[in-house]
Amino acid sequence: MNNSFDELINSFIADNIGISETFLKDALALSLAANLQNLYFGGKLNNAGTGNETLAVLNTLVRGDKIYWLDRAHNNATENTFFDLMDSFVSHLNRTCYTGITGYEFHYTLYEIGSFYKKHLDQFKSNSSRQYSMVMYLNVNWLAVDGGELCIHQNGVEQLISPMNGKSVFFKSSELEHEVLLCNKARMSITGWLKI
Repeated sequence: MNNSFDELINSFIADNIGISETFLKDALALSLAANLQNLYFGGKLNNAGTGNETLAVLNTLVRGDKIYWLDRAHNNATENTFFDLMDSFVSHLNRTCYTGITGYEFHYTLYEIGSFYKKHLDQFKSNSSRQYSMVMYLNVNWLAVDGGELCIHQNGVEQLISPMNGKSVFFKSSELEHEVLLCNKARMSITGWLKI
C-alpha cells in the first residue's frame, strides 16, 4: 500500500502535482463506481455550486457536476473501506512529511456529457483549512476522445491529466488553479480535501 502512497508524495515533491496510477485498487474503484451510479440513478446527487456552505452559488456556466458527500455515518461498507484507505494515507503523510493534517472531506462527483468546471482554486478566501486537494478517478476504459481531462495551471504551463480508473491526483489547495475540461462521456470520481 505504501508504494502508491510514496508514488503520490514523491511526484508531488518533484513537481507540485502528485500522481499515482494505482492509488485505488481495482476492486475498491469498481465498488465505489457502482455506489456512485446507484446514487445517481436514484436521484441522490445534487448540483454542485461554487463558494462555501453558507454562500454557495449554482451556475452551470462555471460548474456542471453533481455531487454526493461521503460520510461514515452512512454505514456503507465501500465508503468505509475508502475512509480506511484515507486514514492510512493521512497517517503516512503526517508521519513522513509532518503535514499536520487532522481531517478530510470527500464527495462523489459525476460530470454528465457536456459538463465541465472552469478554472478555480480549491481553498476558500475566508477559510484556509483545506490544505491538499485529492481527486481519485472511477472511469474504466476512458479514451482521449472522451475529454474530461483535469487541466492544472502551473507557471504558465497547462498539464492535462486523464481521468483513468484508479488514478489519484494530489496538490496544494491554495496554489494551483485547475479546471475540468468538457466531458464527452459521463465522468466519475471522488474529490476531496485534506484539512487542518
